[in-house]
Amino acid sequence: MTAAAPPGGRRTSRHDLRSVAVFTGLAFALAWLFALPLWLGEGIADPWFAPVAVAVMGTPAIAALVVVFFVERPPHKARTLGLWPLRPARRVLGYAAAGILVPIALVLAALPVGALLGVYPADFTGFSAFREVLDEQAGALGADGIPVPVGVLVAVQVAALPMAAFINLLPALGEELGWRGWLLPKLMPLGTLPALLVSGVIWGVWHAPLVLLGYNYPDAPGWLAVVMMTGMCTVVGAVFGWLRLRSGSVWPAALAHAAFNGAGGTYLLFAAAGEHIDTTQATVLGWSGWIVPLAFVAVLVATGRFAPAPPPPPAPSGRDAPLEDAGPERAAGG
Repeated sequence: MTAAAPPGGRRTSRHDLRSVAVFTGLAFALAWLFALPLWLGEGIADPWFAPVAVAVMGTPAIAALVVVFFVERPPHKARTLGLWPLRPARRVLGYAAAGILVPIALVLAALPVGALLGVYPADFTGFSAFREVLDEQAGALGADGIPVPVGVLVAVQVAALPMAAFINLLPALGEELGWRGWLLPKLMPLGTLPALLVSGVIWGVWHAPLVLLGYNYPDAPGWLAVVMMTGMCTVVGAVFGWLRLRSGSVWPAALAHAAFNGAGGTYLLFAAAGEHIDTTQATVLGWSGWIVPLAFVAVLVATGRFAPAPPPPPAPSGRDAPLEDAGPERAAGG
């Protein structure tokens, strides 16, 4: 692929490298700082795990905002981050819809692939693992069983997955504002594939403060957990990067990240009761789950679908005013 230059046609400069270094160092340092209470406490079993994890998700956004407001100071900060303008509306909405549906499809597709390869213990008809959980919950409430067929409950949960894209949007934006909103376009002078690979590796390794505690890969040694998380983030990050580059906006990628997180637990719906699930091999977290996303990315590459979207046409005066700076500033690295 040919290297794509950022707006204005600039190549990678020493200033760009400094900005990337500041952004990466700050995102990593804040992630470790925010996760420190878990390391000093009970790890992923700590009752504060959920709020701490959400706080960690916001660290790439903090890093991006610091770089944009205090290091680079471009005249159009919201445009630099991919937040604005949302034009052409049809293009942004189309990729937003893809951002909701494609990650859900990829997460679900990982399950039959894993079952075919013998690494995911599936029960696609009896839903025995999910049924077992429901029976335990009903018993705890003093009921004999659940009054609704398990298959109906599974169908309802799957049908409701797109709602997760909106429920999880703000935490997901905390990551995407940094990874795809700011970092990926900044790396594009390296070429599309190198930019996707570098941003994906950075994103994956950034998860280390939680992954080393057993998050996502509870049975794997720490080094393997970080390697697997980095591989998954590189593959899935390419899909999110496609949405960012083609839409010209960070919002489709943020919706995709939110939908992906919301669909991640669906492997519990279709698992066989009493069977162990090794997430280094099964689900979208494991190597078998990367097959379909890799094929999808390969098709996008072969058809030239990673070419960045052309900039939106100029808007009437005042249309791009929200989130933009009115006063003159030093435009460096925008």
